[in-house]
Amino acid sequence: MRKENTKIGEPGRRIGLADFMVEGMSRTLAVNLDESPLASLMRRKNKTGAAYLTIDEFNAGERLRADFTKGCLMQRVTANWGAAVSGGRRGASDGLAGLTDNALAARMRLEKALASVGPELSGVLVDVCCYLKGIEQVELERQWPVRSAKLMLKTALGTLARHYNPTSQRGKSEMRHWGGDGYRPSI
Repeated sequence: MRKENTKIGEPGRRIGLADFMVEGMSRTLAVNLDESPLASLMRRKNKTGAAYLTIDEFNAGERLRADFTKGCLMQRVTANWGAAVSGGRRGASDGLAGLTDNALAARMRLEKALASVGPELSGVLVDVCCYLKGIEQVELERQWPVRSAKLMLKTALGTLARHYNPTSQRGKSEMRHWGGDGYRPSI
C-alpha cells in the first residue's frame, strides 16, 4: 500500500492506492482505508515501531477479499429482484452454470488459497478479510482470549502471503530437491 497517495474523501472514507499482483500483472487500485480491518492493523505499530502487518500480508488479505467479492460469495440480504419470474422459481439458483467465467475463476483461486492456509487458520481469514469482521467480534464469536485473534490473523496472513508469492519468501540456502549438481530425474 502506498501511504503517500492517501487522501481524505467523504467523512468516514480515506482513500489510498495499493499495488496488487493479479495473475502475473501489476495493478494499482484505490482502496478505502477505513473499510477493511486489515487497514487498521496496517496502521498499528509493533514494539520496534514497524507496521504490525507487512505489505505482503496486507496485499494477500486484500487479494483474498477481492477473489471473495468477484466470486459472488457474499450472502444476499434482500430478495433477488433481477431474476426472471417466468424462468422458473424466483428463489431457484442455477448453481455453477449461472456464474461467469471470472466469478468461477475467482472461486477456484479462493478455494486454493484457503486450502493452502489450512482449516485451522482459514476461518479467521474469511471472517476478517472477507466478511470484514473486527478482531474483537471474532474473539467474542469464537470465545477466544483477548488479543489472540490478532496473532492468529497475522499467522494466517503470513501463510497466505507465501501462497500468493512463494518466490519472495525463499532463501538462497533452501534445498529444493535431494539431487546433487547436474541431477536430472528419470521419467
